[in-house]
Amino acid sequence: MKTCECCGNQYDKCIDVTIDGETYTFDCFECAIQMLAPTCPHCDCRIIGHGVEVDGAIYCCGHCSRQQGAEGIVDNADHAEEERVPA
Repeated sequence: MKTCECCGNQYDKCIDVTIDGETYTFDCFECAIQMLAPTCPHCDCRIIGHGVEVDGAIYCCGHCSRQQGAEGIVDNADHAEEERVPA
């Protein structure tokens, strides 16, 4: 039986995740996300999707990247139209 590195639960169905040659053990995806997923530098939420990368920073969405000063980053076609309209 293995032990989850996040919560300490001992579980017979733990999963192992290997990143850059280092293996981590978790009892569920929630614990893996809590320990391994990057955090948005604007809103501090865990990024569990593809996110938006701007100048080496990964944001959870286009809105957060724009709040941090990124330009031209959009979440969908409707926002793209808003970006073209002068404020």
